[in-house]
Amino acid sequence: MKKLYNAALIYMIMGLVSGIYYRELTKALHFQGDSMLSILHTHLLILGMFFFLILIALDKQFSITHNKRFSLFFWTYNVGVVWTIAVMAVHGTQDVLGALSGAAIAGMAGMGHIVLTIGLILFFIILKDALFPNKRS
Repeated sequence: MKKLYNAALIYMIMGLVSGIYYRELTKALHFQGDSMLSILHTHLLILGMFFFLILIALDKQFSITHNKRFSLFFWTYNVGVVWTIAVMAVHGTQDVLGALSGAAIAGMAGMGHIVLTIGLILFFIILKDALFPNKRS
């Protein structure tokens, strides 16, 4: 449970810092327009902080952290979120700076989303195990 709390806390801090980064960078460069930085803050808070706060409640009720797949889920999901967020930050910063982002950035973002999806699939397997335990006679 402490692992879930720490993850939520770290993502909350990252979410707030990313909001400040977006505001200050765009203000300093007088940037007007859309960039990936504008949604970085929300992604960190929802995929990170809120998701792990919900997991704390689920763990309290169903002890999901005791599932044998939990560690695999936890690290896969976090790698997927951090990878996706990092690429969003690079892409958004390039947008604000006026640099072109090429196909490599799109490919990296896609790979981050794939890892994140694998993590979510593992989560739903763990949740199914918790909600519908096998009853053997």
